[in-house]
Amino acid sequence: MNGLTFRLSKVRLAVSLTSIALLGAGLAVAPGSPASAAGESYVALGDSYSSGVGTRSYLSDGSACKRSTLAYPSLVAAAKSYSLNFRACSGAVVADVTNSQLSALSSSTRYVTISVGGNDAGFADVITECALPAWASDCAGAVAGAQNYIRSTLPGSLGTLYSRIRSAAPNAKVVVVGYPKLFMGEDCNAFTWFSPQDEAILNDTAVLLNNTTASRASTAGFGFVNPISRFTGHAVCDDVEWVNGLSNPIEESYHANAAGHRDGYTPLVSSPLTGAAVTATPALVDAAEATGSAQAAKQRKYAALDRHIEPKVFQPPTRERLQKLADQRGVDLDAWLATH
Repeated sequence: MNGLTFRLSKVRLAVSLTSIALLGAGLAVAPGSPASAAGESYVALGDSYSSGVGTRSYLSDGSACKRSTLAYPSLVAAAKSYSLNFRACSGAVVADVTNSQLSALSSSTRYVTISVGGNDAGFADVITECALPAWASDCAGAVAGAQNYIRSTLPGSLGTLYSRIRSAAPNAKVVVVGYPKLFMGEDCNAFTWFSPQDEAILNDTAVLLNNTTASRASTAGFGFVNPISRFTGHAVCDDVEWVNGLSNPIEESYHANAAGHRDGYTPLVSSPLTGAAVTATPALVDAAEATGSAQAAKQRKYAALDRHIEPKVFQPPTRERLQKLADQRGVDLDAWLATH
């Protein structure tokens, strides 16, 4: 009996030592569980659609990047206890990501998200042109120029950028994030005059941009998230807007608002990034907001780099500009405004 007890003790000891070894190697915890995710490095790259412009709440980090704890990177990081380096910045183009943001990546980076390309195609300038009345606007020409850029130049730029991301973060899961359609057939905002035709070609441009980005992402072996379906029914002027229309301050215009990041982007992006969709409960939103001071402090060390990034801001039609255009085209502006 004593011999049997001794042999069983040896077995238990061997099992215990094996379990300890597995835990030390990180193999006894299921991938994606809170224990394995705690503290893992997550770098959020890109432009205003990732930084959180539109949410109206921003970090005081010494830059004009308008990073928000209400944006999806902060919400996903808070849900998974990731260590977030929030480098996305309002106005960023591909060159800005390359020159100012990629330095945050390393071989220890575990997760990366990025949205970029809209500013390269002149998003703000195109929206500015299309918001004018039809008699004052060359919306079709502006959109055609953007679409030509997306077809001819952007694929190469994205391909080079994605290769650099993979080189800088060889062990990371990378998810590229697309753009929603802004409109669903109406413009209820005063002082903008998007026609249904304008809205249709602007939406077509979002589809083209997403398709182009998705193709480059696939070639690089990255995941891609297309938000168009999820944002359907939540565009500008819909009953529940996830995208701001003309706003005050102006820079909030035509970007996803807090609800769009919370209920739109967060579950959508988190699913391929982490393996499970994150639901942004009020408690999670509070937890993300509580990280604001620490996130701001982390980003201040990059402030000198970030100041080189120029925000791209929609410019609404003004009375002065409309009058100048009316004079050029022989339009009686007062009479026109009286009926529109």
